Amino acid sequence: MFSSDPVGAVFFDVDGTLVPGTSSSVFLAGYLGHRDELTEAEDAYAAGAMDNRQVSELDAAGWAGAHVDEVSGRLEGLPLVSGITETVAWCRHNGLVPVLATLAWSPVGSYLTDRFGFHAFSGPELETVGGRFTGQVARHFDEYGKRDVALAQARELGLSPRACGAVGDSRSDLPLFASVGLSVAFNASPGARGAATVAVDDEDLRGVLPSLSRLITSTL
Repeated sequence: MFSSDPVGAVFFDVDGTLVPGTSSSVFLAGYLGHRDELTEAEDAYAAGAMDNRQVSELDAAGWAGAHVDEVSGRLEGLPLVSGITETVAWCRHNGLVPVLATLAWSPVGSYLTDRFGFHAFSGPELETVGGRFTGQVARHFDEYGKRDVALAQARELGLSPRACGAVGDSRSDLPLFASVGLSVAFNASPGARGAATVAVDDEDLRGVLPSLSRLITSTL
């Protein structure tokens, strides 16, 4: 994993960041049959008209009856930004622990962690019974939970928040942006850009690496 103690950590958002132009939930809702309703709800969340709990409950209802394995198989087609593999490898090579900090459902976080080698993930959970989703939320998780778990993970790694960075694009990243030493707004909303240390627009995630290098030089 790491040849020595890590010098920092980088928390990567998923929806709108690693999954460009949409969310993993909207992608899966297309298969589950409630894409339009969820898209409208996510737009309302972005505008501050709905909270995360409301959106999560609406989305979870659309999963009712779906089989866990069937949904997991659909994640192979999830649209992803280029350069994730290389960015994770760069972080590890330079002593930065790559972690997913996301409001995406846990099957998505688990899939991306296994595929790309992230250190850990956190997020909301869906209730299952007998290998099928019930349509209920087992664990709610909002933007403040995202921040709190990320900071707890930093402490477990022996890192201060100032040694950590966050890469995200939207409202759900703002509490974490305000709590770490470096925040990168990647292909982001105006609100995220205004709250971030730096803004990067790129079709490849490797575009954030020059900004993340500040976390390395700041420890020298």
